[in-house]
Amino acid sequence: MLGLKLETDPRWVKLVEENISEILTDHAFCEQKAASNAIWLVVNYPEHTDMVDEMLSLAKEELTHFEMVHQKIKERGFTLGRERKDDYVRELYTFMRKGHKREIALIDRLLFGAMIEARSCERFRMLSEKIKDDDLKKFYHELMISEATHYTMFLKFARKYGEQYEDINARWQQWLDYEANIMKNYSKKETMHG
Repeated sequence: MLGLKLETDPRWVKLVEENISEILTDHAFCEQKAASNAIWLVVNYPEHTDMVDEMLSLAKEELTHFEMVHQKIKERGFTLGRERKDDYVRELYTFMRKGHKREIALIDRLLFGAMIEARSCERFRMLSEKIKDDDLKKFYHELMISEATHYTMFLKFARKYGEQYEDINARWQQWLDYEANIMKNYSKKETMHG
């Protein structure tokens, strides 16, 4: 369903299990960044009313997820750490076309969002199936469902607002190829995309 061309190395789950506080802090800030991305789209493309409505709902949902992760952190006696840099997201960001017409920039911003949601969904699925912690197994299963919905929403808007400018499926394949190439360097840290 996700179309990812390179799966996460299964050994990544072991790294996560060795440092639950790290993955939870990193995950919390991933949710905050997802909310920020949705708000960025609202601020920069207010003329697309249906997208604004869904991005506002998404921003609220992502902040709720942040709160849920923070609750898991507290329940385990941890403290939310400082925000971590996300090298994976930074590398994806460099693939976005900038300095183009607004419509082209919108296509790539939406595909950027879809890509992150797709990888997050894949990681959540992996955690929901393989992590030994039963509480986190259930938690990540529930979040996996949300991420899949977000992924398809971003693609839907890319197609709706971008199809008249370029072949969105072809551009999405370019994103998938690029992401598979950079993923060769990841699955080595106990972070959500690391």
